[in-house]
Formats: sequence, C-alpha cells, structure tokens
Amino acid sequence: MREIMLFVEDFAHQQIIGALLQRFGRDLGIEMHLTWRSARRGHGRVMQEFDEFLRDLAKQGGHLPDMIIVATDANCKGLNERMKELQLPNPPAPILFAVPDPHIERWLLLDGAAFKAVFGRGCDAPDLKCSRDRYKTRLIDEIKAANIVPSLGGIEFAEDIIRHLDIGRAARADSSFKRFVDGLNKALQSWK
Repeated sequence: MREIMLFVEDFAHQQIIGALLQRFGRDLGIEMHLTWRSARRGHGRVMQEFDEFLRDLAKQGGHLPDMIIVATDANCKGLNERMKELQLPNPPAPILFAVPDPHIERWLLLDGAAFKAVFGRGCDAPDLKCSRDRYKTRLIDEIKAANIVPSLGGIEFAEDIIRHLDIGRAARADSSFKRFVDGLNKALQSWK
C-alpha cells in the first residue's frame, strides 16, 4: 500500500483530488492510504502547514510518505506564477502540485458528457476567466438547471463526475488539470 500525504486548501480540493486519486488507483490497481492535512483556511494555511511538516520531518526523521500532494488554487496569479511560489530545492519525498487555474470547481465542468452522465444534462466547457467564485457559482447553476439542489455547492458530486470523466478530454480543455493528471499518472505508473 502506498502512503500519500495531502495538503489541501479546502473541502473542494479534498473531494476532487481524493476522487481523482481513487479513480487512478482503481484504474491502475494501486492501493493507497491518504492522509489529509489542512483541509480549510486557504492557500496561506496550506503553505504554513506544509512548511511546518517539512521542518518537523527534517528534525525528527522517520517514515516518509511515498508522495506528497499539495493542492492550492492559482487564484488569478496564473499557473506558472503559483508554481514558482511552490518549488522546493530538496524535497524529502516526491511532491506533486495540484494547482487548478484559476479555481478547482472549474475542473468539474470540463467534460459535458460526464456531467450529463451524472445529472442527465450536459454543460458547456467553461471559459477561462479569473473572478472570485465564478466557477463555484457556475457549478451550482449547472446542477440546478438539472433540477437538483446541491447542498454542498456541488462538491458532493465530485466523485460521481470524476468517475465518468474522460480524463483525456478534460486534460485537453485545461492545462492545469493536464499538468496534475500527467504528473499523477507518471508517479503511479512508476509504482506498478
């Protein structure tokens, strides 16, 4: 069983990244144990917890996870700028960054066919604009258009959407998604 430590900025990241890991693990036949850290309070808190974890690890030594995933939105800084902020010179374990650009809810809207499989109606691929809550609102609106009232802003359907998601289609539609799933696939393939 592979140990993955995850530092995420909120519940949406936990649900979506978790569903992607389950999907890839199931598709590739890899068992994983996920340990979640910092599932709320945004980018700053994720980075603070991550830095503390790395300092503690350096001081105490001990068991290293097989992989560390850090998930935080680009938040209108852009994918490349956010990635520059996240780079580490000598990571203690392989690190994979999930940096949705601009926000993770957009990833659930990338494949209209997956959306249709879950809700009975498709959705158009979203544009790429930076506006706070734009994709949260769009996700809710698209689900409501299917006569379903999302109780958790639509994030409660992440696992269902990702189960039906055409990974290749979604990766072609969004470079931040492609970067993450390519890195994840490469890491997991190396474990087989």
